Amino acid sequence: MGIKAEEISALIKKQIENYQSEIEVSDVGTVISVGDGIARVHGLDNVMAGELVEFSNGVMGMAQNLESNNVGIVILGPFSDIREGSDVKRTGRIMEVPVGEELIGRVVNPLGQPVDGLGPINTTKTRPIESPATGVMDRKSVHEPLQTGIKAIDALVPIGRGQRELIIGDRQTGKTSVAIDTILNQADQNMICIYVAIGQKESTVRSTVETLRKNGALDYTIVVTASASQPAPLLYLAPYAGVAMGEEFMFNGKHVLVVYDDLSKQAAAYRELSLLLRRPPGREAFPGDVFYLHSRLLERAAKLNDTLGAGSITALPFVETQAGDISAYIPTNVISITDGQIFLQSDLFFSGVRPAINAGLSVSRVGGSAQIKAMKKVAGTLRLDLASFRELEAFAQFGSDLDKATKAKLDRGARTVEVLKQDLNKPLKVEKQVAILYALTRGHLDDVAVADIRRFEAEFLSWLDQNRSELLETIRTTGDLPKDEDMVSAIKDFKKTFVASA
Repeated sequence: MGIKAEEISALIKKQIENYQSEIEVSDVGTVISVGDGIARVHGLDNVMAGELVEFSNGVMGMAQNLESNNVGIVILGPFSDIREGSDVKRTGRIMEVPVGEELIGRVVNPLGQPVDGLGPINTTKTRPIESPATGVMDRKSVHEPLQTGIKAIDALVPIGRGQRELIIGDRQTGKTSVAIDTILNQADQNMICIYVAIGQKESTVRSTVETLRKNGALDYTIVVTASASQPAPLLYLAPYAGVAMGEEFMFNGKHVLVVYDDLSKQAAAYRELSLLLRRPPGREAFPGDVFYLHSRLLERAAKLNDTLGAGSITALPFVETQAGDISAYIPTNVISITDGQIFLQSDLFFSGVRPAINAGLSVSRVGGSAQIKAMKKVAGTLRLDLASFRELEAFAQFGSDLDKATKAKLDRGARTVEVLKQDLNKPLKVEKQVAILYALTRGHLDDVAVADIRRFEAEFLSWLDQNRSELLETIRTTGDLPKDEDMVSAIKDFKKTFVASA
């Protein structure tokens, strides 16, 4: 059987019609040295700062040092397979993370990959991890409260949506507990929470996730974790990944709370990275741009104006101090960037005052305008009372015969300290906080024994729920106090039923 020439030509014509020329041009460099998670690469002349690059074994890297004859690249993953002479390919993409609703309820690493064993996350959107902060004219002043559910914070150092409030203290003083309680209290506040765990033990992160899951808070929370065993670049990137995920919600008119736990470990990871990249060290061997490291992160927290949808990101950065020294390098840097700080003191913590908030050193520079009216009325003098009580307490140890006014102040102070104590993972709704603080500041607890204060509070609040729920409803809906006579009569009625302990 012969082959016909016209059939062959028809086939060739058909092939030519369907032929599409696809030539892929990509910049490829060569690894000239690798070690400690840093690769020096020659030949990537057009690479951008912060661009993602791909090594021949599929591991990604990020271009950091752009020098005249080579590029310093941080490797975002295992680097044992990368050898001198390996190929490195540009991707043309700046470092970005997946964002969107699909991430809620998941635990991810700083690259947005799931680490909770619940399968892949099908997101369609990404955002660059570094992006400029919202400009001055796009912002609005902080005016809505962010209720933490912690009496000592909502009364003394209130936080508003869009604020940056530093939580600072030594290790093991309850910093993470404050953040977890705040996240738990957002259950009905229409708030998305992002918890960024930097350089923590994986077991600690696991127990935090379980606490959130047990209390139903994982339904509105994303956990970003870069554990202590991960390479330094991931610890450095984690907070930026967290805030990029938050910005997606903020620009869609939603409210976001981002917790960075903690920035001391991020600064240490960045120091390690910078020294390996041969950048010149400065004070305490930190690189010169360690201030910029935190300022460009925290400036992205904002309250947007109405034309942009009125969304917000509230930042709660943590910094760990050594022996309570808040005048060290990283603490003073972050204090100067944030809108106030909550200082947790180990002495208070170990003496049983928990949360161990030092009222004298803690401050909120904008939160006062974000307090509801009722809270402003009952908590107005609380901070001064507490600070003067601490001073008097120190003096009273030396003198035995105290005048009546001093004794009254000491008695009120002791009761204030008891009222501000709170159990772990038991945030309190703002209307209940107002009710017990009203009883305290108006002198209705002065005749209750200090040992009975915590029990009085628990019984009084449950009594209000059952018998005078309209008072709590008034505070919740109007944000203002009910009439004084209604509050006083409720307290008096309850006191008739309250039995002091023997």
